[in-house]
Amino acid sequence: MTFSRPVHLWRQVFPRSARRHLLLSLLAASLILLLNHGINAQTTAAPEDDEVLRVNTDLITVPVVVTDSRGKRFANLTLQDFQVRDGGRPVKIDYFSTGTERVALLFALDASGSAREHIARQTEAALAMFTRFGGNSRIAVLPFAEQAEFTLPFTTDINSARGAFQLSARRNQHTAIFDAASVAVRAFKIAGADARERRIVILSSDGLDTASRTSPNSVINEARLRGVSIYIIHFPLYTPRDNRLVLRRPAKGFRELAEQTGGHYFLLGDVRSALNPRATYDLAPVFHAITEDLQSQYVLGYYLDEAARKQITRHIQVTLTPTYKRLRVQMLRENYKLQR
Repeated sequence: MTFSRPVHLWRQVFPRSARRHLLLSLLAASLILLLNHGINAQTTAAPEDDEVLRVNTDLITVPVVVTDSRGKRFANLTLQDFQVRDGGRPVKIDYFSTGTERVALLFALDASGSAREHIARQTEAALAMFTRFGGNSRIAVLPFAEQAEFTLPFTTDINSARGAFQLSARRNQHTAIFDAASVAVRAFKIAGADARERRIVILSSDGLDTASRTSPNSVINEARLRGVSIYIIHFPLYTPRDNRLVLRRPAKGFRELAEQTGGHYFLLGDVRSALNPRATYDLAPVFHAITEDLQSQYVLGYYLDEAARKQITRHIQVTLTPTYKRLRVQMLRENYKLQR
């Protein structure tokens, strides 16, 4: 009874056709408001920052390499030999591993020159290296010339990896090594990856970059941020000079990709092999050396307390106890950014 008068006035003021039109207009306006609300909710979300590693796990891991005065890897250290500071504050080491239990292994392959043929012949050697790590390890293949494009995104299935190494020739193209290295490093930003996983790029190339827009330093900084080590396999080219063949210098920063990210640089062959069109390279010793190198590293892990979480951008310091003051510690990850 309370609403009989307003309903009666509604019917008197608005004819039947007008009432129908008005109801449809109100319904359309409501739908527009709902859609706008959904769009605004998406557009106001925090943008993804490609320049920092956002940590979605409570465990913070730091791979480190320890060397003596001659640069030789030093093994047999224990958890008690390390000290870790995060943001200047000492933290308790909750995870300690010698060697590598699990890897994410990405092969970045130069498909623009002779390196393509050499690596295709070494598929089984590459896969044999991969099988030496845990069953949850992942493998990916990224060929590149002027552009980089995955033939195999990260997978744990080794059988699907075999065909990914058989690359078609890319003739008369420029080569963008540092652009490809950047793509490789960014590929490790996959949510849900195990924090204890070691992230490795094995980049094979002749070292001549003719097209990159990315600088070597930016690749190195990003690799450090994401805890990625780059191993370089250099298939060299030679050029005549003073009646003899000399090694063509690779692009500036090519070797540093390995040396400044905790990896290693391998130069294959010599002038004699360069003059032999049938020369082949045995990469098994290189892959063995990489495996041994990974097994000589240490991985330290710790959890942040609530007070530490208030500071978003973090800086890590790892040192040894005074007993080992003559040893040198190289951190493969120095900075990170917390996800909020």
